[in-house]
Amino acid sequence: MTSIDRAPFGELADGTVIEKWTLTNASGMSVSILTWGATIQSVLVPDSAGVLGNVTLGFADLAGYTDPAYLAGNPFFGATVGRYANRIANGSFTLDGETYKLSQNEGQTTLHGGAHGFDQRVWTATAVDGGVRMAYDSADGEQGFPGAVHASVTFTLNGGCLRLDYQATTDRPTVVALTNHAYWNLSGEGGGTIENHLLHIAAEHYTPVDATLIPTGQVTPVAGTPFDFREPRAIGSRLRDDHPQLTIGRGYDHNYVLSGEAGDDELRLAAIVDDPASGRRLTIETSEPGLQFYAGNFLDGRFRGATGRQYRQGDAFALETQHFPDSPNQPDFPSTVLRPGDTYTSTTTLTFTVPA
Repeated sequence: MTSIDRAPFGELADGTVIEKWTLTNASGMSVSILTWGATIQSVLVPDSAGVLGNVTLGFADLAGYTDPAYLAGNPFFGATVGRYANRIANGSFTLDGETYKLSQNEGQTTLHGGAHGFDQRVWTATAVDGGVRMAYDSADGEQGFPGAVHASVTFTLNGGCLRLDYQATTDRPTVVALTNHAYWNLSGEGGGTIENHLLHIAAEHYTPVDATLIPTGQVTPVAGTPFDFREPRAIGSRLRDDHPQLTIGRGYDHNYVLSGEAGDDELRLAAIVDDPASGRRLTIETSEPGLQFYAGNFLDGRFRGATGRQYRQGDAFALETQHFPDSPNQPDFPSTVLRPGDTYTSTTTLTFTVPA
């Protein structure tokens, strides 16, 4: 059984109360989600000795998430990002012959929905069996995107598995791609480098990027490159190799083309991460075709997390299940177009275990 607790987490400047919903199972594993940005604020899981530890980056109070310094260089700790996760080139796209200009928040690029995306919105929370559903209504024209979109993400905890089910509908043709931007360190939040974590990504190909981190349109084999994680390998083992794609991203910040098929009732394996120090394992499965692997390259010590420790480069990684970056401008990539009468759906599971 999963218990559900609801508590205030602070107030915005206009007096809006932000809530923290905490899901806890019988083993003591717990997940806390905020109505601010439908944000995963903490994930407590046991290590090989049975000791609980928080394995995701985040802040102890609302002030951390709303601090102008944080928002200016937003790393999106644990946030649900949208209306379009990842990057859209030149902050624009054309759909049905009409060009839409979007909020640009990374040079001329639109990143994770723009300067005031879903991560900086108040979501409405409703208890469901074993979890909580967060919902947000995005107005037509918000951040430049067409169509009024009703979006939701349902977080449920079953044993060691945290399941995220996304849905969205629209009243005008638009593009939608949602994901969660949690950062993980299986040794514990603020616990130092993740370079010794062993990573397996179930992908034969990845999408190289240009100097602005926009995919070039190519789909390239990982074989013979530092991007090959088909067999478990330490994240840091080839992080400093002389490869132009690692130079562009200051490390790993790339979309992988996941192998295998995801059916109506089945998810495809995306990644498995093992931490030799703690014994914890994270397994990710998804209905999505892609996975963005980001190794925390731009963390620079400016932010202190829930325990007051600085977050520095390489102190955490993100594995964002997703459609491909810049798909609205890349006709050969899987489509992210959502039309009236259709429902966008996406599912990802995050399963924490301690293998024998």
